[in-house]
Amino acid sequence: MFGFLKDKLKSVVDIFKKGVEDEVEVEEVEVKKPKEKKVKKKEAMKEETTKKEEKTKEVKADKKEKVSEKKKEEKILEKEEEKKKSKQVVVEKDKKIVKTPPAEEVLTEKKSFLKKIFGKKEEEQPVVEEKKAEPVKEEIVEEKEEEKGFFKKITETVTKFNLSEARFDELFWNLEVTLLENNVAVEVIEKIKADLKEELTTGKISRKGVEEVIRDTLKKSIEEVLDVETFDLLKRVKTKKPFIIAFIGINGSGKTTNMAKVAKMLQNNGLSVVFAASDTFRAAAIHQLEEHANRLKIKMIKHDYNADPAAVAFDAIEHAKAKGIDVVMIDTAGRLHSNTNLMDELKKIIRVNKPDLKIFVGESITGNDCVEQARVYNEAVGIDAIILAKADVDEKGGAAISVSYITKKPILYIGTGQTYDDLKKFDKELVIKSLGL
Repeated sequence: MFGFLKDKLKSVVDIFKKGVEDEVEVEEVEVKKPKEKKVKKKEAMKEETTKKEEKTKEVKADKKEKVSEKKKEEKILEKEEEKKKSKQVVVEKDKKIVKTPPAEEVLTEKKSFLKKIFGKKEEEQPVVEEKKAEPVKEEIVEEKEEEKGFFKKITETVTKFNLSEARFDELFWNLEVTLLENNVAVEVIEKIKADLKEELTTGKISRKGVEEVIRDTLKKSIEEVLDVETFDLLKRVKTKKPFIIAFIGINGSGKTTNMAKVAKMLQNNGLSVVFAASDTFRAAAIHQLEEHANRLKIKMIKHDYNADPAAVAFDAIEHAKAKGIDVVMIDTAGRLHSNTNLMDELKKIIRVNKPDLKIFVGESITGNDCVEQARVYNEAVGIDAIILAKADVDEKGGAAISVSYITKKPILYIGTGQTYDDLKKFDKELVIKSLGL
């Protein structure tokens, strides 16, 4: 099962991956454009820093000129010129270098006056010098941070990408055709497409992880498609006595044979069974069921052909109550969902006998036809579970993937052969593994 779909899926995923990687090459060329803007911004910041330095020098020069003019205007400066050859004393004050004439040669009044004129100016001058380097330092730090952020962004853009929706639709086409060819329902394909589109077009993905993202998303989508609440048939059957099960489906789907397989499984688990031959429409249907009953040593309740199917089922239920039999299994006539009269007859059987479980039996190899039949039967009488017959010869597997998603009912078993023991419990994890995901 799934052999053909597995091979096709692997091939189309590789094509999808290559298409996405080709798109990445285009993205890499386009990401280089913002670099010019960042470089211009960097040059503008350097020019601004240079202007600030020049302005600081001009302010310093202006202040020195003003001090020089005031010195010439004062009489004290004349004495300072006469004493140029005298030794100057370097006084360290608050870790700032200040040059003053010798203390013993300057009068107290003149010293006080000098302090008024020069003291303030000389204290302010180092402040200008201290502020000079600060704005330049700040600009350099900001420039480095900006440069680092820019290269980080470029690296992220080159190694990560996302697709446009239009490009995604083009690439998805091959995968869509493959799924359709393998009988996957349109609704399931739409879900897979939506999930993949969300991953590849709305968020950035690492270029190296393209194939991994595609496969992981496919796996997640199919897991969600198969994620329908199921139950254990054996446990359910033991909750009531007699427990009534009706088997329904179209002509030739394998209802009678799979009903006998389930009966054998129940017998193997210590439960007693009675058959109700409610297919009074098809020639030889009663005889076919009787053959299975004889082989399995199961009691069968039957009427003549063209008898009321609901009455046959009713008698079987009464027999089970009288004899203490655990399970009543009703074999109904196969009918196309488009046959109104036979569908009304089926509704009557359900209405009169109120079965605890209605199991739809469909052929896996019929693909989308099986899915459509299950959908219509579910709308008509409300199915509770599904058995897929002939799954062992179904290489595509589209029905197994789609039928539960469409009906919201679980697949309990798949038929894998012609013997009574060829009934395998359905396992969604096995489906995922069989698809190579």
